[in-house]
Amino acid sequence: MELLAHPVRLRIVHAMRGDRELTTGQLCARIPDTSKAMVYRHVDLLVTGGILEVAGERRVRGAVERRYRLRHDRAVLDADALAAMTPDDHRRVFATSMAVLVTEFNAYLDRDDADPVADLVGYRQHALWLTRGELEQMINELRRVILPLLANQPTPDRAQHLLSPIFFPVEQPSADSEPSPDHSDPSR
Repeated sequence: MELLAHPVRLRIVHAMRGDRELTTGQLCARIPDTSKAMVYRHVDLLVTGGILEVAGERRVRGAVERRYRLRHDRAVLDADALAAMTPDDHRRVFATSMAVLVTEFNAYLDRDDADPVADLVGYRQHALWLTRGELEQMINELRRVILPLLANQPTPDRAQHLLSPIFFPVEQPSADSEPSPDHSDPSR
């Protein structure tokens, strides 16, 4: 969790998704608002932590250029790690995720070709009233749709998109709450 709960490292992980093999130079181009020294330092930390691995090396003008790939099995917080997290851990991970969203969105808007309408950009929030069963059903449906798409590989006609579903209760059901009004009665 400590390795993934950092905005630059999380952006590197996002950039590596899709079984990509990228050099540190390519990562610097992908994350231009971060200094090269910082990208190099965080790549080194991710390699040391086992989240990235060296996929290959080649000599370029007398130096060794490494291509890295993501170890998908190490780049997730599993159920045990989530269960062991404290409320402060959840705050820190959530804040990191939000910082990455804001940073990536700003980087997108700063591009000369940014067109939120044409690119179908969305950032809606919906307040839903759900039972535990309805929430689980919705999450399972979303997983059914999203999981196969995670296997998509980068191709010339595919652009990488950042999808961040976030679910949390904003209030708990109350045993003494008032029943919902009957909207079928026209006199109300």
